[in-house]
Parts: sequence; C-alpha cells; structure tokens
Amino acid sequence: MDNFGDIGVCWRLARQLAVEHGIAVRLWVDDLKSTRRLIPSLDPGKACQHIDGVEIRQWSDPLPAVAPGEVVIAAFACPLPESFLAAMAGPKPLWINLEYLSAEDWVSGCHRMPSPHPRLPLTQHFFFPGLDASTGGLIREADYATRRAAFVPEVFWEALDLASPEPGELRISLFSYENPGLPELLKAWWESPFPVTCLVPEGRVLPGLAAEFGVSGLRAGDRLIRDSLTVRVLPFVEQARYDELLWACNLNFVRGEDSFVRAQWAEQPFVWHIYVQQEDAHLEKLEAFLGRYRIGLGPDVARALTDFWLAWNRGEGVGAAWPAFLEALPFLAAHGPDWSAHLQQVDDLAAQLVQFGKVEIE
Repeated sequence: MDNFGDIGVCWRLARQLAVEHGIAVRLWVDDLKSTRRLIPSLDPGKACQHIDGVEIRQWSDPLPAVAPGEVVIAAFACPLPESFLAAMAGPKPLWINLEYLSAEDWVSGCHRMPSPHPRLPLTQHFFFPGLDASTGGLIREADYATRRAAFVPEVFWEALDLASPEPGELRISLFSYENPGLPELLKAWWESPFPVTCLVPEGRVLPGLAAEFGVSGLRAGDRLIRDSLTVRVLPFVEQARYDELLWACNLNFVRGEDSFVRAQWAEQPFVWHIYVQQEDAHLEKLEAFLGRYRIGLGPDVARALTDFWLAWNRGEGVGAAWPAFLEALPFLAAHGPDWSAHLQQVDDLAAQLVQFGKVEIE
C-alpha cells in the first residue's frame, strides 16, 4: 500500500494498518526533517527506512521508480506525481482518495463514490472519515481503551516536573493556530479567581503568546506566570504522549484534524480551531459538527459551547463568551463519554479501509 498526504494523520493510519492489520505500508514523506519531530526515531538523512512496521520513503522530485502497491491512498486531495500515476495505469491498483473529516450532510452521499481519471484507465474512490455509519469512521487504535485505563495522571505530571493539580485548579492544553482572540482569553485566565495552568506544545501559537507576556520568544521548557495563570511551553509532543496530555487536562484546545479526533476520544471538554477556508466555508463545517455534538446537551450548555467555539474561531468576543463556557465545563465533561460511545458504534477508519479494499480487490 502506498500512502501520500498529511503526515500527522497518515503516520497514525499507516502505523495502525501495519501493526493491527499486518499490511505492508509504504509512506511517502516530503519533509523528513520536520517529520522527525513527530517520529523521533526517524533519520532525515535516509531516503528509505522502516519504523514500526512502516516503510518510510523520501518524496522527492523526480519520485524514485517503484512499483505501486496493491492499494494507493492519497490523503486530503494530495495530487499524485505523474510518473506514479503512469505506473499505476499498468497494474491498476485500488486508488483511494482519503478526504478531510466533515460532519456535513452531503458527505454520506459522496462516501465511496468512484471517479474515473480523465486521461488514464484509472478510477479513484472517495473515502470520507465521519461520525456515523454512512461514513468511514475515525482513526482509533485497538489498544486505545487499554492505554487510557492504565494512564496514571500523577506519573504524567511528575514527568513534566509539575505538581498534581490543586483543588479547583483548571489545567488546559493549548494547541492552536494563530488567533487574534488569544489576548482576551489569556486575560480571562490571569484574572481567574482560581489557578489556571496552560500547557502549550511548540507550535504556531507561541509568537502570539510571547507578545502578550512581553517576551521576545518562547521555547520548550519556558514558564510564564501572571497572577492566576501559569503557562508552560512543552516540546513538540509525539502522538502517544499527546493522548496522555489530553487525558490529563480539564480542557483541551485543538486544531486541524488529527488532534481534533484525539480530543473526541479523550472524552474531556475541548475547543476546535478549524483551519480557515475562503468565504468562511470552515464555519459551515464547524456548525455542522456542533449540530451533532451538542445533541443531548441542555440549551444553556449548548449555547455556551456554540458561542465560545464561534468566538474562538472568529477571533473576537472570546472574553465575553468565556464565563458561560467555563460554567458549562462540568456538563461537557459528563457529555464526553457519551459522545465517544456514540462514535464507537461505527468501525474505525483503518478497519473500514481494509474491508473496502478486500471488497474492491476481490
């Protein structure tokens, strides 16, 4: 199997297909140096290497001449190199276009839909991750529940050189894109009547955070304190450890797709910073998810959730929306396990891809 596309999701999926389903997976990566933060054992100097049962290859131009796998997955509308497409026209592997996760209603009608190539004798099949049985489900490893049950928060905090939370303390993880609403949110936190500890993995939000604290730059290990708020900058967190961060915190700010899915499995309250699209198309996707996620919540809690998520994604009104959202956190914490159980009624994404491949190839 050949896998092209976003490295965070693709690495998690490739590893699961190899480990749980015994599939030989070849993952193409264009930037090995940056990927090393996600895969610490990766050697950026090697054009081909094997890690966790996955063959990782350098995606270069021109692409090395290789025989395509029996299945080719192009994630997130990733265009395949012309030379690779030409090679696919011989054996005609199963070609899957793994799309972005969306809760919009139209997704179910497009899931698994075939699309012939305009020039070559090839057909790609659109495969949509999703939240119900009419879609491809979400990535969730078979050992997730076991790892979660074995997690000891005190050990996690000790590894970060942090004491366990004080009674009434709010512990937050902040993984976000740049956001003009950040100053309002930080102000609400440092004016809080109770302690707030914010853990920030290295990423795009750090410059804005540094500006609000009047420092020239931030790096892993830095600690900032103002009134009730303590900020701790973490190194870029590898995937298994990131799950632990989500489990340990009372509230998780996430972004994009991979951390968004992990936050749902973590069963803690969370806030999704969706990637901005032209003409505010991303807000439609945000509203579509909220429309499903808030089912079962009381009207006040649902309103507080919606108002804060929209404020955070618009970058305005965050401070005004925070108090009601804060009051809603206990109800959202109780809602998390129910939402996770709902999602688990559908087979996970890897299992569905494997089943789809067996049906199409046979």
